[in-house]
Amino acid sequence: MTIKLHCFGESGHSYKAALALELSGLDWEPVKIDFFGGQGRTPEFRNELNIMGEAPVMIDGDVRLTQSGVIQDYVSEKSGKFGGRDAAERREILRWILWDNHKLSSMAGMTRFLMNFLPEDKRPQEVIDFNLGRLKSTYAVLDSHLEGRDWIVGDGLTNADLTCCGYLYYPEPFGFDRSEWKNIDAWLSRLSEQSGWKAPYDLMPGSPADRA
Repeated sequence: MTIKLHCFGESGHSYKAALALELSGLDWEPVKIDFFGGQGRTPEFRNELNIMGEAPVMIDGDVRLTQSGVIQDYVSEKSGKFGGRDAAERREILRWILWDNHKLSSMAGMTRFLMNFLPEDKRPQEVIDFNLGRLKSTYAVLDSHLEGRDWIVGDGLTNADLTCCGYLYYPEPFGFDRSEWKNIDAWLSRLSEQSGWKAPYDLMPGSPADRA
């Protein structure tokens, strides 16, 4: 049975789940959520897919999951990939997933939205500037951790990498220039060289060009 991932191209959290599915080799297909058309706010979406009104939503037969980290864990359980070699690695992967969701993806996602998807006259510059400062400190943590490492946890690609990269491949400006962070830059290049890797707008339906 084909796994269905309800997602949209602009969503970094959707990208984390989609990339895990794509690299795992599992049979899956994306189903576009019309986020900018308000689909996530409809009663049908909240009652039938996700009461939180968020993407992504994964459906595999009778299994319905939300939140990218949970979906990544399910992909690991089903495919045997990306979940770590032992209990210590699994805990370390979870540590980075929680860190990413709190410090990196939440801040990068919000800042990218404010800088690119709001009308220019409604962009709160003071909030954006504050977020950019927070993000700079976050990038520094990741870049320092990657010094002398190929991957965030262990000696291979794991969900720690697949969660932390979620927003860093997007082309829109949100205060991240990978050339300023040599270890992150090398890590992103290494990840994008994995067989099956695709950029967000190539992997999922929907992009800013659709609304241009």
